[in-house]
Amino acid sequence: MHAITIPEPGGPEALVWGEVPDPVPGEGEVLVEVVASAVNRADIMQRMGFYDPPPGASEYPGLECSGRIAALGPGVSGWAVGEEVCALLAGGGYAEKVVVPAGQLLPVPEGLDLRQAAALPEVVCTVWSNVFMVAHLRPGETLLVHGGSSGIGTMAIQLAKAVGAKVAVTAGSKEKLDQCAELGADILVNYKEQDFVEEVRRATDGAGADVILDNMGAKYLDRNVRTLAVNGRLAIIGLQGGVKGELNIGALLAKRAAISATSLRARPLGEKAAIVAAVREHVWPLIAAGHVRPVVDREIPMSDAATAHRVVEESGHVGKVLLIAP
Repeated sequence: MHAITIPEPGGPEALVWGEVPDPVPGEGEVLVEVVASAVNRADIMQRMGFYDPPPGASEYPGLECSGRIAALGPGVSGWAVGEEVCALLAGGGYAEKVVVPAGQLLPVPEGLDLRQAAALPEVVCTVWSNVFMVAHLRPGETLLVHGGSSGIGTMAIQLAKAVGAKVAVTAGSKEKLDQCAELGADILVNYKEQDFVEEVRRATDGAGADVILDNMGAKYLDRNVRTLAVNGRLAIIGLQGGVKGELNIGALLAKRAAISATSLRARPLGEKAAIVAAVREHVWPLIAAGHVRPVVDREIPMSDAATAHRVVEESGHVGKVLLIAP
């Protein structure tokens, strides 16, 4: 088969489409013939040499895919060769074939085509696990999403609205904010021109955000705490703004607030399977009913993954950039 390899870390040109050995499914695993994958920020970090795959995972980038089951490993039940699926991966999605633990497979949601389904697993599992399973967003509360026009952001907006929450977003242009509004965002903040602390507090009559989904890390830490409502919950899922920040613990105590920080890729198989099962139970019906949909900016041939990485790094896209296998 062919896959994207990274012989040496570097820029987008470090991604090389070449022939590699076919993977073989082991106990509890399924072999999937990949139709599409999607670009995530973690793939870019891996390409640059900053985010190695967890032990035992494929060395090729790609944290999600869609395709058809080609073979079942020993001990797998409930799935059949030929079924159309999408999958959460620890790596290996930028390839023509990938091995997946059976607990990380999902059927393609009703009403979605196979390519579109590749845009779902990583973002849906990230949003559902952090916003709902950890931060426990409830109807009537306010969610602030940083990077509202990203793949994570566009999904978070829709899921929060589907459960009856109010949504604030930050983005860097009017065009991106307009697209967030089309998905249901209520409070729109251009982070290049406005202070999100002031804007969110003004729009909530001084209360602030009950839950914040943050991809920036250190750069936004102090302002996020100031934006939180009493009993607020800050969920950190990214470090685009650095890894070390100063925290005013007094402000956190005064608000009886909580901070969580999670990553999905390195979680144990059992935890991933539990998240995938929760997504299938709670989110798949919303997609089938048309309340939630993946936002796909463009499709690019997998062999030209370098172009896809440039698009994502330039942040000119909205939603997901897909890689289409040959």
